[in-house]
Amino acid sequence: MIIRCDNCSVSLQLDESKVPNGQFTVRCPRCQNMLRASRDSKASGSPTVQQLAANKPAPAASAGSKEFAEKASEFEINSALRSLLSALQTGNSTLDIDDDDGKRPRRVLLCLGEKRDQVASMMAEAGYRVYIAETPAQANERLREGKTEIVIFSPDFAAEYGGAAVLQQRANAMYSQERRRLFLVSLEDTGTTMNAHEAFLRNLNLIVNTEDMKQLPLILNRAIHDFNGLYHYLNQGLGQQPI
Repeated sequence: MIIRCDNCSVSLQLDESKVPNGQFTVRCPRCQNMLRASRDSKASGSPTVQQLAANKPAPAASAGSKEFAEKASEFEINSALRSLLSALQTGNSTLDIDDDDGKRPRRVLLCLGEKRDQVASMMAEAGYRVYIAETPAQANERLREGKTEIVIFSPDFAAEYGGAAVLQQRANAMYSQERRRLFLVSLEDTGTTMNAHEAFLRNLNLIVNTEDMKQLPLILNRAIHDFNGLYHYLNQGLGQQPI
């Protein structure tokens, strides 16, 4: 029997004689992710196919979707007009990429427990496109798109799957070029908000204490602005958009 890890994508070969009937759990030896699988003769398709069908990307929150679409459309139109005007003024044959990260609408993936709904509402009101993950698998599938570069997680996210640890392990296993494209935020009761040294030691981009949660959009915007400033010339050289 072969199952596929929904976190690191490694395929695991299991001894059929030792696999129990019905639902069971197994730990991935590569990333330590807890996998749920099933040995059910009545189920359609192989266990791997069943896993792929079950692991849907984290769904988008309905709140704020209209405002986000309008903001994204306005940004694209204004960006195109500014680039066109600049090209006409300078005589360039190609359009410059606009990198006004202060106005570009962003997508954020929430991997939270108790504070999930409160943070989702807050971020939607701030103009973010919000996706909400229930499990590490949903978070992983949403990140595969490559469009969601901001992740906010908390220690109580999907505790039965070790959700916070899985996300941290994924970030730790990334190559440097991948890690630079993921802005990882820990929302927690401990730790000091915007403590850069502590965040660096834990391979995070930002720590926000829950006592400062009401100012989360302001804190996040400031932190991302500083982050983009740090990598401005690198992104420019690589032809990449800022986060």
